[in-house]
Amino acid sequence: MTQSPATPLPTPKERRRLREAKSLSQAQLAARIGVTRETIRAWESGRTTPGGTGSEKYAELLRAPLDRPAPRKATPKPATTSAAPEQPVTRPSARAFDALYAYAAPLLVRHTYLLSGRRALAREAVERAFQLAWERWPEVAVDPDPAGWVRAAAYEYAMSPWHRLRPGFRRPDAPPADPADRELLDVLLSLPPVYRRTLLLYDWVGLDLPETAAETEASTPAAAHRVLHAREAVAERLPDLAIPEQLRQRLTALAGAERLEAPKPSLVREAGERRVRFWTRAAIAVTTLIIGATVLTLRVAPTHYEPVPAPGAPVSGVPAPSGPGPLSARERQLRALLQEELSGGPERLVPVPE
Repeated sequence: MTQSPATPLPTPKERRRLREAKSLSQAQLAARIGVTRETIRAWESGRTTPGGTGSEKYAELLRAPLDRPAPRKATPKPATTSAAPEQPVTRPSARAFDALYAYAAPLLVRHTYLLSGRRALAREAVERAFQLAWERWPEVAVDPDPAGWVRAAAYEYAMSPWHRLRPGFRRPDAPPADPADRELLDVLLSLPPVYRRTLLLYDWVGLDLPETAAETEASTPAAAHRVLHAREAVAERLPDLAIPEQLRQRLTALAGAERLEAPKPSLVREAGERRVRFWTRAAIAVTTLIIGATVLTLRVAPTHYEPVPAPGAPVSGVPAPSGPGPLSARERQLRALLQEELSGGPERLVPVPE
């Protein structure tokens, strides 16, 4: 029986909201209290109730006020005699994007590698996902889970079937050096993509079952069935990983064994902005081409209507064509006269040399 804590605690849903408001992950909060991440997840889901000294620390951290920087007074800049080079100013949106990138990108690269089994594709998928997030930053900034937004975009890009047509993806990546890691990766890649994604989100990333179902666009019972089926498939080939905690530790070791580094956030932002400029210019060029073709068509098109000739119609009352009729008496007389005349008679003119 679980002992109820002496310090009153908010509801499980409110506990999670307070933790996210302080920008703390489950692992960070667990490290401050001195418990495991699974314990924090159980407290926030309501499966167990905090007890002992850990509950007091937990309550203090949840009820602590948010760390807000004190407002600074504006101070006039000292006058300088020489013009110093201006330092680049980072916009607040760029600082927020860089903070999200530093928090989510390193883990997301490893997550995408476990999903696809390809190192270059994992880095490319994460980079494209964050470029898309920067393009839609007003939408992503107000999302309740921006890291989940980027994770979903990276998954959609990494698991796209169009990558099979790329020349560089016709050969598989080099397998991990450790035979145990290689066998685990083979088992993961043998699972259907949706089962593989559900298993990693729940057993490795640490999402709750409703959150896993929402991110995979499935119902909660369907997500639970996928997790159980994926665990059975893994345990069938690797009996040592039948326990979920051992499976999570092996997945962490497999992801950490690969040297997967994401590029700097400033490079990702610049690449995203260049991509936006390119497509904007391409759209302007296509629009200009369409307008030019329309103007040319209007210039060379006829200015008045030319009616189409009507199709022919049959005419009645016209006699049908026939052969010559019988000759009259005068015509017979003329024919006889012509027959009696010689073709070479004296009536014919003959040329005579002079």
